[in-house]
Amino acid sequence: MNDRHLLFLVASTRVPGVVGNTEALARRAAGGLAPEVAQTWQHLHGLRLPPFQDHRHDIGTYPMPEGDGRRLLDATLAATELVFVAPVYWYSLPSPLKLYLDHWSAWMRVPGLDFKARMAGKRLWLITTSGDRAKAQPAIDSVRLCAEFMAMPWAGALWGKGGAPGAVEQDAEALAAAPGFLRG
Repeated sequence: MNDRHLLFLVASTRVPGVVGNTEALARRAAGGLAPEVAQTWQHLHGLRLPPFQDHRHDIGTYPMPEGDGRRLLDATLAATELVFVAPVYWYSLPSPLKLYLDHWSAWMRVPGLDFKARMAGKRLWLITTSGDRAKAQPAIDSVRLCAEFMAMPWAGALWGKGGAPGAVEQDAEALAAAPGFLRG
């Protein structure tokens, strides 16, 4: 029996239905998983998450989220592993993923939720693309540091050549690495 459940959080801001380079690489990686491994795919762009308001040092607590925020929280907690599917935008993470991570700060302060403790031990992966590998490093480092802060095992990053749609299909090294990347 396999109890792995990967939550793929797609952070691209492309038009819905358009599969960009990063998602294409992630789908190739997911194709290498055993059939019994549960997969949930969630596109972050277009979710109705409120702007994050930092109340850590004034009110100190947050209410349980509602709507899309609650559905995203529940999906996050239900997964055994998180896979950030995030192209590099301006040397960093796309804004939908950054907003999701900002909400972690709130979820850690929802009374009785124990978000940080419940996240500890879940593996965190990153699949990313950019025009140049060196330009992806700040985003990779950011996700690795998030994993460390949350006591989540950092499972690594899979990088592929991005740019115009379909560019990753020319990256033989990334395409060859993808099917074995998430086998963990």
